[in-house]
Amino acid sequence: MVYLTRLEHFNAAHKLYNPNWSKEKNEEVFEGCANENWHGHNFDLYVTVKGEVNPETGFVMNLKDLSKIIREHVIKKVDHKNLNLDVDFMQGKMASAEVLIVEIWKILEKQLPQGVFMHALKLYETARSFVEYYGE
Repeated sequence: MVYLTRLEHFNAAHKLYNPNWSKEKNEEVFEGCANENWHGHNFDLYVTVKGEVNPETGFVMNLKDLSKIIREHVIKKVDHKNLNLDVDFMQGKMASAEVLIVEIWKILEKQLPQGVFMHALKLYETARSFVEYYGE
């Protein structure tokens, strides 16, 4: 089994806010991330897939194809968008990095060619904070 990773980048705004809580409780729990005027991040998304190497191509899959899948099905929907308001697959969900990465996984795993499987996603919100997801 060989693991192949592609890095893509996007910019997006969001806020963390539980509508069932008071403004004070949201600010206590989420601090500046509950800013009613939103805040943004320059996200880095690492997508790692796995599979056997095709003896004819030497690839698990073509990196250009992987990039196209990520850009078409995820980046196009989130780049320069408000995750809370503009992104269909985030409607009604908390716009945390943890929720976002799980939703991205659900989208990408359906788009991979036969014999190629999701292994891991890593989503950097900042240079010092990121989440990882392995489909579990």
